[in-house]
This record gives sequence, C-alpha cells and structure tokens, in this order.
Amino acid sequence: MTIEVRVPPLPESVADATLVTWHKQPGDAVGRDQNLADLETDKVVLEVPAPVAGILKEIRVVAGSTVTSGALLAIIDPTATATATATAAAAPAAAAKSGEVAATTAAAPAARGGDGAKLGPAARRLVEEKHLDPAAIAGSGREGRITKQDVVRALDAPTPAAPRASAPAASTRSGRTEQRVPMTRLRSRIATRLVEAQATQALLTTFNEVDMKALNEARARYKDRFEKTHGVRLGFMSFFVKATVEALRRFPIVNAYVDGADIVYHDFYDVGVAVSTDRGLIVPVLRDADLMSCADVERAIGAYAQKARDGSITLEDLTGGTFSITNGGVFGSLMSTPIVNSPQSAILGMHKIQDRPVVVDGQIVVRPMMYLALTYDHRIIDGREAVQFLVTIKDCLEDPARLLLQV
Repeated sequence: MTIEVRVPPLPESVADATLVTWHKQPGDAVGRDQNLADLETDKVVLEVPAPVAGILKEIRVVAGSTVTSGALLAIIDPTATATATATAAAAPAAAAKSGEVAATTAAAPAARGGDGAKLGPAARRLVEEKHLDPAAIAGSGREGRITKQDVVRALDAPTPAAPRASAPAASTRSGRTEQRVPMTRLRSRIATRLVEAQATQALLTTFNEVDMKALNEARARYKDRFEKTHGVRLGFMSFFVKATVEALRRFPIVNAYVDGADIVYHDFYDVGVAVSTDRGLIVPVLRDADLMSCADVERAIGAYAQKARDGSITLEDLTGGTFSITNGGVFGSLMSTPIVNSPQSAILGMHKIQDRPVVVDGQIVVRPMMYLALTYDHRIIDGREAVQFLVTIKDCLEDPARLLLQV
C-alpha cells in the first residue's frame, strides 16, 4: 500500500502556491513529519511534512511548478526498503518524473543532506540565491539546523584577496553581463499591493517630530528592572504601539477602511508591525493591542521576528490588521512617506533618532528628535483628523505618563 502526499489546505485568501524545493528524492528514506518540500505562497513559505515514515517512491511535481490545495505531490511507500526503491528510482520513467532535481542531487549527494532537514526555509532561500554550499556552513540551531543568521555570517566572513594582475588594467570593462531573475511570489505580491494602494486610495502624508528625551530617560531608568521582571528587553516599539492605540481610540476613523460605498469601523485594535526579512517586508499583527502590556508587545514582536528569520511565520500571523507601523529608522532613514497596507486606511512611519537643535522655553537646546510620518487615505480621513492623530502620538511619547492616565 502506498501513501499520497498532497498540498496542505491553503487559506481561503490564497489560491495557489509555488513548489520551491524538494528536500528528498525518489529512493530516499523519510521520517514521519519530516519536511519533504517547501511551498511558497504570496506571504509565507509552508513546509510539506511526510504523513508517514517510509521510502519516497515518486515525485509527481517538479520544483518551480504552481500547485493548488490538495494537489498530488508525491508517493510514499511505507513498506518498501531503501535499496529496492532506490533501484526503482533509477528507471527511466522515474528519472523523467524527478527531472532536473534528480540530476542535481546525483551530482552532489553530500550537499543534499546539508540542504535538507538541517536547513530552514529562510536560510535555504538565501543559500540558493547566493549559490552557497550548505555543507560549508556551521549550523547554530537545534540539532545543527542552519539558520538565516548562520548564512549571513558565512556571507560576511572575509575571503582571501585575489592576487593582483601584473598586466595593466584594460581601459574599458569587457564581458559585461546582466542577470534576469524572476520575482519571488512574496516580492511580486508586495509590488502588486503597493501599486493597487496608490491606484485606489487618495494617499496623503503628514509629518511631525517628537522629542524623545523623556522616553529615553524612562527607558534608561527602568530597562534593567523591566528585563529582570518580564524576561524581555524594553524597546521603543511598545511605547509607539501603546501611543498609537490611544490615538486610534480618539480618532476611530483612522482605524476604519473603505468597502465600496461604505466605511467599516473596527471596535478592536489589531496593529501590524512591519518586519524586514531576506524575502521582503512582512507585517505580523498584534491582536487586541489595546489589551497588551508593554511586556506583551515586546515579547510578541520578538517572537514574530524570530519566526520571520527562521521561516516559520504563518499566514494567520500576517492577516487582519487594522493599522500598521513601520520603522525605517533601524536602517538609518531620516524621513520617508510609507505606503498604506490596503485595505487599511493609514500607516505610521517611525524614523531615525537624531540629535538636533530645537527651541525649548525660549532656549536653543540639543534634543534627540524623531520625525514621524502618517500616510492616510484622504477619501475618509480629513487633514484635521490626521494631524490631530499624529499630535496625539507625539504628546503621549513626549510625556509617557499620558499613556497610563489616558489624557
């Protein structure tokens, strides 16, 4: 008796997926729940676990193919031996079904093992994009699993300098080439959604700046006690999330969205926080952020960041937000105009903290300042509401006691 391996059920909003990589080939022994292949959707990479232990008898879909929910991917024989199935896999019919994947693994069987169970989806994609040998990368994860950080460290490791040529350099560059690489599904989806947002919404951006002195002092005063008490570091994002929720309470139109000729208001606050990954920008959602403490926010953001790095983040983590926050300051951005994450109606942009001269009580002083940007859909949010929304966030951050007192 053989067992079929099929595409797992996809969420209702996801029509299909791309089969990115096979980690096992015909003739290989597989364990129950061992990852057989990676499926890339518009938002995340999904793993296809083996339903039973046995021998992978056939592969029905080659890497690079588009598949839908329930499609047949492979056949597992739970009773076959590795030797018998490996012999069968060498037959012409099976070789044709395995395609170019079989040729690759035949040429480098040792690399296949390093690129299999010990390589996370995010790390695997980076290895493939940079044409690295997984066997040459030391894994720091559980049971030697190679993480994205391990791959990044391998890329950053110094390489021996090439010897200088004794002949004079040519006056013009020869052999110039260009490389055409298809977009990943995530990058393609990001591009589509950004263009749709600009084409369907009347986007406008308003700016303000916040004096971070009080927030810096509060964080410096309590960060050690906070970490000891809650087991997580105190960052700036929890303050911004709490200030945003307070502003959304006062201006509910910013938490609403347009649906045809209607405006849909939310009585809950699901705040998306943008996280950069090697595959692109994703926005995991903090559910009921108004009910979360600063420690809850910091823990949730840290957990999402880790899941994004190791490729285990789910579609449920990324859907359903009512408002978003993006922090370009971590990359050094001083000011920008973020694009709304449709169908939401607004997004807050944080930026780099920089010492600047400002006038306080008639005196010129140096303060740590941050520019804030609010991009909003002008169809339903007026300029007055947008400006007051941003001022509310500014006031809460410059006097953190307001967050406790909600004044």
